Amino acid sequence: MAMVVLTGCHHLPPSKPLSELTPTEMRGYAIYQSQCASCHYANTEQPLHGPGLQGMFKKPYLPSGAPANDDRVLSAIVHGRNMMPAFGNVLDERQLQDLMAYLHTL
Repeated sequence: MAMVVLTGCHHLPPSKPLSELTPTEMRGYAIYQSQCASCHYANTEQPLHGPGLQGMFKKPYLPSGAPANDDRVLSAIVHGRNMMPAFGNVLDERQLQDLMAYLHTL
């Protein structure tokens, strides 16, 4: 009898399909595509230049070890973190909120 032991494996629910995004989430997706996609994959946890973003709000912690909550993610986007540039002077308040709405769909 063979026993398979899976340690450290976890399955995140899939991201919300693009066809089901609300108008706010779709605006956020467009911002993600133009500002974030060159460094972050949306639908995997695998890193590109920065960490993959799938399920970022479905886990207790971000890859940095910080709590996975709106305040921490928004702070990283606005102020930058490590190699990530700051987008506080690039994105306005509505764009930031739209992007956050999209990130919650991942």
